[in-house]
Amino acid sequence: MHNIIIIGTGFGGISAAIKLNQRGIHDFIMLERRSFFGGTWMQNRYPGAAVDVPSPLYSVEGEPYPWTRLFAKRNELEAYTAHLVEKHQLNEKIKLNAEVKQAKWMDDHWQLTLKDGQVLQARTVINATGPLSTPVVPEFEGKDDFEGQSFHCNDWPDNLDLQDKKVAIIGSGASAIQIIPAIVEKVKKLHVFQRTPHWVIPRFDPKFPKWIQKLLSVKWLYGLIKRAIYVHYEVRVLAFKYSKFLLTVVGQGPANRLLKKQVPDEAFRKTLTPDFVIGCKRILISNTYFPALQKDNVSFHDKSSGIKRITKTGIVTSKDESLDVDVIVYATGYDAADSLISYEVRGRHNIALADQWSEYPRAYLGTSVPNFPNFFVVTGPNTGIGHTSAIYVIESQMRYIMQCVEKLQTPGVNSIEPTEYAEEQYTQMIHKEMERTVWHYGGCQSWYQNKSGKVIAMFPGFTFVFRHKCRNFKQDAHLIS
Repeated sequence: MHNIIIIGTGFGGISAAIKLNQRGIHDFIMLERRSFFGGTWMQNRYPGAAVDVPSPLYSVEGEPYPWTRLFAKRNELEAYTAHLVEKHQLNEKIKLNAEVKQAKWMDDHWQLTLKDGQVLQARTVINATGPLSTPVVPEFEGKDDFEGQSFHCNDWPDNLDLQDKKVAIIGSGASAIQIIPAIVEKVKKLHVFQRTPHWVIPRFDPKFPKWIQKLLSVKWLYGLIKRAIYVHYEVRVLAFKYSKFLLTVVGQGPANRLLKKQVPDEAFRKTLTPDFVIGCKRILISNTYFPALQKDNVSFHDKSSGIKRITKTGIVTSKDESLDVDVIVYATGYDAADSLISYEVRGRHNIALADQWSEYPRAYLGTSVPNFPNFFVVTGPNTGIGHTSAIYVIESQMRYIMQCVEKLQTPGVNSIEPTEYAEEQYTQMIHKEMERTVWHYGGCQSWYQNKSGKVIAMFPGFTFVFRHKCRNFKQDAHLIS
C-alpha cells in the first residue's frame, strides 16, 4: 500500500512529485506506461518539435534553466525534463512499462490494475497523464492496406530516413506546421492535406547569448523574467474574452499581414485564410510554414481535393487523383476533450467515471470529482489555456491538490472529495463565462470542444484567477471523512 500513486511522468507528474518531496511526503511512486519517462517532450520526436510559449515561462516554479533560445526546441526540453528528474532524485520513484488499465475505489483506498496484471494500492491517486496523450487517426477507407510506413506524429519512428522519399502529411495544425518546414528540403515529394486552415502569427525566436543564459541561471532574476513574460502574455485574455476589437487588432491583423507578405498568390492565400475568428482554434506561430508550402516539391491539397481512400501504394483524392507515397504522417491531433483519462476509473458505489462524464467531462477546479475520493486530475476539464504556459496552470492545481493531500495526512481523515453541489456550481460558472470567449462564439469546431459541443479544454479567464481559486481552499465545498 502506497500513500500516493502518480500516473504519468511528464511535467504534471514531475510537479506533483516535487511538491510532495518538499512537504516531506516520500511514500509515493510514479507510473509511466512507456519504456521511458518524461511525457510530451520525451515522446514527441518529430522533426521541428518546439514549445510555443517562451522557454522561461514554460518551466517549473523555482527551477531555473539556462535556455539557449526564446522558444526551446524539443531536445532542450528533453534535457530540462531529465534535469528535473535527476535533481529531485525521481528516478527511484518511477516505474516504467506500467500502463494502468483500471483504477477502482475500495472503500478506503484505490486499487490499480496494470496492463500486465499487477495490482497496486494507494490511498490517493494523482492522474497526470496529460490531455494530449490520446492520438486521433481518422478511419480512412483502406488505411490498413497501405504497405509503406504510416504513423501518427506522436509516434515518430527513431532513425526514420526521409531522404528522397515521397511523403504525405495529413493535417495542418500545430505539429504539422513544425514538421513540414523541417523535412521539406529532404523529401523528394511532399503532399500536404489541409482540412481547415489555421491562423498563423510570426514567431520571434532569438537565440540567447552566453551572458543571458548565465542570467537565466540566477534564481531570483529568473523569477523576475518569468513574471514579466507572464504579465505580457496574460493580457491576451482581454482579447480572447473581453474585446473583439482588440482580438482583431493584436491577433488577426498580424496574422493577415504575415499571410499577405509570405503568400503573394491571391488564390492560394485565400485557401490558407480561415473563415473563423482568430483564437477560436489554437493560434499557430511560424515564420517558415507558408514559405515551405510554396516549394517546388510540395503539392497542397485543401478540402476540395481531400482523401477519398488510401491504397497499398498511396492515396486517392476526392478528385480521383492517384498519389504514390512512401510514407504517410498523421498530424491529426489528439482527443483532448472526451478522452482526458484513457483507463477505466470506478469510484464510490462502483460508479464509472466515463458514465458520470457521459455528457461532458466536468470537475471541481478541473481537478477533483464527486464520488471519486482522493482522486485528482492534473490538466483536467477546463484547465487548458490558449495564451500562456500550461505549467502555470499545473502549478495552480498543485496548490489545491497539496492542501487536500495534507488533510489526508491528518489522523482520522480517510477521504476527501468535492460535494456535488460545489462541482455543479463551479461547472455552471465555467460554462457561463465560456459564452463570452472566442472559443465559444468564434465560429469553428476545434479540439477544445467535446462531442456535445461544449468547450471542455479551456479555462475561460485569467490564469491568476484560477490560481486564486485553487489557493483558497473551501472546507464546506468538500466531503471529508
